[in-house]
Amino acid sequence: MTIGFADSPRSSVGLEWEVAIVDRASGELASIADRVLEVLDRTSDGAAHPFITSELLTNTVELVSGPHARVADAVADLETQLAEVRTVIDGLGEYELICAGSHPFSQWYDQHLTDKPRYHKLIERTRWWGRNMMIWGVHVHVGIEDRDKALPILDGLLAYLPHLQALSASSPFWAGVDTGYASNRALMFQQLPTAGLPYPLADWPAYERYVDDLVRTGVIEDHSEVRWDIRPSPKWGTVEVRVCDGLSTAAEIAAIGALVQCLVEWMSTTLDEGGTLTVLQPWYVRENKWRAARYGLEAEVITDVAGTERPVADHLRELITTLAPIADRLGCAVELQGVRGMLDAGASYARQLRVAEAAGGDLRAVVSHLARELRDGIESGPSAASTGR
Repeated sequence: MTIGFADSPRSSVGLEWEVAIVDRASGELASIADRVLEVLDRTSDGAAHPFITSELLTNTVELVSGPHARVADAVADLETQLAEVRTVIDGLGEYELICAGSHPFSQWYDQHLTDKPRYHKLIERTRWWGRNMMIWGVHVHVGIEDRDKALPILDGLLAYLPHLQALSASSPFWAGVDTGYASNRALMFQQLPTAGLPYPLADWPAYERYVDDLVRTGVIEDHSEVRWDIRPSPKWGTVEVRVCDGLSTAAEIAAIGALVQCLVEWMSTTLDEGGTLTVLQPWYVRENKWRAARYGLEAEVITDVAGTERPVADHLRELITTLAPIADRLGCAVELQGVRGMLDAGASYARQLRVAEAAGGDLRAVVSHLARELRDGIESGPSAASTGR
């Protein structure tokens, strides 16, 4: 099997943002995405909206930016789309928008599947696990100008997967239960076939053989059904980082987007100069993913092949300094510094836990909190970095 890799401007960036619809009064998920998209399609002269699309469940709309050289422009693209969706939602009068890795208390059996053959096929195969996929994420695409760089950069990015997962972690609750995890989404999503951590593959032909094996045995129909946490995206000529939980503010998306864009450009430059990237043992990568999912920004992660362990928040602060010259070159210095703001404010999982505690465990307050953050941004105040667990 031959898989082409599209031409893509080096280190260009595209963003995807999955947003959930909730009932304003109850806080429950609301299965009205088809109504929202129908209104949006009418404003596009009856054609499907080119960037706002459906997702697995009818409680979700996905916003997709075009490719941009600067993260700020990709985020502005998403904000414009969010405003379009909000106009429709506000017109309906009963609903709100939120984004997090999971909904605090809605139940899977109350949700409705989007009527598309690929979703029906997925659920038929995955059954209970598939129906439980009440999860939302942010995906970051970064352009790779040379196909043969894609897998080495993917391998290098795995060393920073826990940093991205901890920073974005926003799914501490699942179906009304405090799971004890910062990102329950991370462990839920990997139950799907072909999801989770990628396999070590030596080169592009090895990736083609992997996809060919899965197609021949009926596991998938094409490479787009490989749902790794970080994957090559041949259609767009990018490496796609999919590990992040949903983020409730555009500023956080900008920070995560800048961090990923800078990491990819840093690694690409290292390869150009004949250098080597840090590639952790697969068992370290797996352990790091679990630690980040469990402890979020309080995790200690393994940072090198010798097994050195560091607090992930400290390592992130050092990484921002390392990447600062890259950010200047890419025009995302302000956005990259937003990572420091995220560290200071605490990740979403910690903010949600604080709200739930203050509300005596009433998780409707968490939904209201997420809706406010999406509308107005993160409130200033004492750091939420510590949950007191």
